[in-house]
Parts: sequence; C-alpha cells; structure tokens
Amino acid sequence: MTMTVLFDELGGPEVLRLADLDAGEPGPGEVRIRVDAIGLNRAEALFRSGTYVYPPSLPGSRLGYEAAGVIEAVGDDVEGFSVGDAVSAVPTFLMTEYGTYAESVVLPAHALIHRPEAVDAVIGAATWMSYTTAYGLLVEYGDIKPGDTVLINAASSGVGLAAIQVANHLGAVPVATTRTSAKAQRLLDAGAAHVIATEEQDLVKEVLAVTDGRGVELALDAVMGPAVNTLVQAVVPDGALLFYGWLDTTPAPMPIAPDFRGRTLRTYAFTELTIESKPRLRRATHFINAGLRSGSLAPVIDETFALADVVAAHRYLESNAQFGKIVLTVDH
Repeated sequence: MTMTVLFDELGGPEVLRLADLDAGEPGPGEVRIRVDAIGLNRAEALFRSGTYVYPPSLPGSRLGYEAAGVIEAVGDDVEGFSVGDAVSAVPTFLMTEYGTYAESVVLPAHALIHRPEAVDAVIGAATWMSYTTAYGLLVEYGDIKPGDTVLINAASSGVGLAAIQVANHLGAVPVATTRTSAKAQRLLDAGAAHVIATEEQDLVKEVLAVTDGRGVELALDAVMGPAVNTLVQAVVPDGALLFYGWLDTTPAPMPIAPDFRGRTLRTYAFTELTIESKPRLRRATHFINAGLRSGSLAPVIDETFALADVVAAHRYLESNAQFGKIVLTVDH
C-alpha cells in the first residue's frame, strides 16, 4: 500500500486527504516509480479549486505533475528504462490520467527522463514544469536573441526564477517585477538585471529608463487582469507579450490601440511543448539538461514539506510568500 493524496470536492487546501492505496502494476507503456520528492505548482492549486483549464474527476481525484524517484517496475513495450533507474517526471500527461502526489506512482514512460547522478531528487522534482515553461516562452515562442530585454512578471515564482536564468543563459537582459521591494535584493541575487516593484514604482517609466527609452522585446505575464493595459505599453512596437497564467482573476481588458498595435499578444500553455510537440519537448530536454550540467540553470528551492504535510504545503503555496519552488519529500 502507498500513501496517496486525493480530493473528493473542490475547495481550499483542506480538501486534500491522505489514503492508503495499492499503487498497482504498470501496464503497457507505463512505469512505476518509488517517489522521493514532488514539485508543487500553482496549476495543482487551481486544479484542486476547480479553476484550472480542465476539471478534475471527482471523487477521488489525484493531482501532481512533477516527481523524482527510482523505477520499481516496468510495463510491457517500454524501452530505455530499467528497474533501479533514477528518473524525473516531465508533465507530459493530464492530472485526470495520472498524478504524482504519492509514495509510489504509475506514470507513462514518455513522461520520464533519466536523472543524472549529480541531480538529487529534490532538484529533479523541482525542474521540469518551471524550466519547460520558461524555455517554451523565451525560446520557442519568444524567439529571444542575445541583447534582447525580457520583462518577467511575478518573477519570484518558480517559472519566474527559471525565466531569469534562461534569459541570462541566452545572453538576454532579464527585468523582474514584484509587487513590493521586499524581494528585490533576492531577485537581483538570483540574476535579474533590474527589479521593478509595481506597487511602488511606475512600471512603464522604469522599463523605459533601463532600456534607454526603447522598451522590452518580450514580456512574460502570469498575472493578467487589468494590469495588462499597462504591461503592453512597456513592449517595443514589434515585440511580444505572452500570457501563461492568470493569478489575477479579474477580467483582463483587451489593450487599446495604439498600445498594442504591431505587438504580438498570445496565451501560452506548457502543454503546447510537453504534450503537443515531441520535437519541441526534445529540444527543451536537451537545453535544460545542458543548463543543469553547466550550472547555468539551477532551481531555487524555497522550502520542503513532508508528504503528510501536503495541506500545509498548499496553504504556503497560496500565500504568495515563497521565493522559488516548494517541494514535498517522501521518506521510505
């Protein structure tokens, strides 16, 4: 039997419960792994509350996209993986099909990558959602070039910090935003070239000041809401504003011309890279592994919680107090 996190109704962190279930045997194309660490993502909080892009299957819904561990069993028609291999899970599935919040889980083999010996379970569980999202935004869709300036909204999140590192890795200039100056120095220490506290400073004025009046070539926004009209004004006329989240659920107005004329406005979902395009996922995997090996990409871990403390971990996830990734650890 394996401790598994489930929920039977939509709601806050308190709806999560622990249950002892049979992990089961992997079927064709599947692998069972002993889970050592689990990366938490905002997507799972939205899924639990019923505000994600697809609804959970209730009752008894699982959740979780990221994990790292060791292979316990391999199903038929699986190549390249063996019992005892250290692996990480890449989010190439829907949470209505599989979940990672458990001591042992069955996942599709296409969701696993070999974890290098130098990458421990916590780092292995904290990498793939954030960095595939950041890679897709900056490289595949943002088309960032060396010397370009990137504005990263909500930069203290896992994706935000990953985007700072990816931008630096590409030779671009990352400009981070945060609501107040409380996290400003930490963002600078994390690699941001400039930090703008949006509740204390004029965003557009500050962007123009640090770009010699030009604006940014790319803006990444996980917030949306009414601030979209301001954010788009910081983008150069032929630049792009990519939306990948909606932390502010207030309706976002369509920016008014000429603020968005000539600019590309686009929503982005990580599934466009991890599920819908094998070539993009292959490129992302090589890019991220190269960065991990060189040290230019290194997930920032804010805090770890035991799997049994998943409710407290989700409360912390929704507090917006964290700086980087929250990870659940599993003792065996």
